[in-house]
Amino acid sequence: MAPYVRTLAATAASLAVTAALTTTAATAAPTPSSPSPSSSAPARAAAACSANGFCEDFESQTGTVPSGRWTTSVANCSGTGTATVDATVAHGGTKSVRVTGRAGYCNHAFAGTSLSGVPGGSELYARFWVRHTTALPAQHVTFAALRDTNDGGKDLRMGGQNKALQWNRESDDATLPAQSPAGVALSTPLPVNTWTCLEFRLDRSAGRLDTWVNGSLVTGLVVDGTPTQDVDQQWLARGGWRPAPTDLRLGWESYGEGDDTLWYDDVAVGTSRIGCG
Repeated sequence: MAPYVRTLAATAASLAVTAALTTTAATAAPTPSSPSPSSSAPARAAAACSANGFCEDFESQTGTVPSGRWTTSVANCSGTGTATVDATVAHGGTKSVRVTGRAGYCNHAFAGTSLSGVPGGSELYARFWVRHTTALPAQHVTFAALRDTNDGGKDLRMGGQNKALQWNRESDDATLPAQSPAGVALSTPLPVNTWTCLEFRLDRSAGRLDTWVNGSLVTGLVVDGTPTQDVDQQWLARGGWRPAPTDLRLGWESYGEGDDTLWYDDVAVGTSRIGCG
């Protein structure tokens, strides 16, 4: 082969190899990382809602003060705790309610809504997603409350004690589970820095209560009508508990130690189980 023919052939082969390498590199190039779902995920519905309840994803909130069906409230006295609409952290969409919880009795802060639109009857189900930054303390705290007209207007409170989830009845300070080592072991901590799905069911006619964390029933957070040592024996000792809640409030109460920052999103209430989907 003539020298110039060999030169042309070599040049063509070199160009072909270069083109192939360029195509391969372009195909294999890493795609940019996806934005954080907590800050820029598209808005979505909290859950499929029907006439038997309501859902709230806070996407329609236009200011920093909870509005519409939601109002802010404190119990007994006010301090430095706050409940505001936040556009920086969300479970789904771009907004949530942020509660800056401070230790001390006068720092209670809640965003709450009436349950007047939920039909009566026995079954009441609620689901909300919560994210918080500090592990539950040893002392008693509350992060959700329902005013019970069948208990003198006192609160049925969901929160923590001895570093695990618990229910507490304000009127007589009964706890679920009992705060013995065996009882606490039947509950579970509330994970930090991640979204957790909390659900509960109240049978208002029979005085029953079930609680789920991320879809799993928590043994120590069940009132089944049969007194069980270390679980609901203390809760049922008074007898005749038939809750009639009129509102749902999400926030923070500390009765001693316990600063925390919490976010709430995708709240749903109805007369049948909603789930975490």
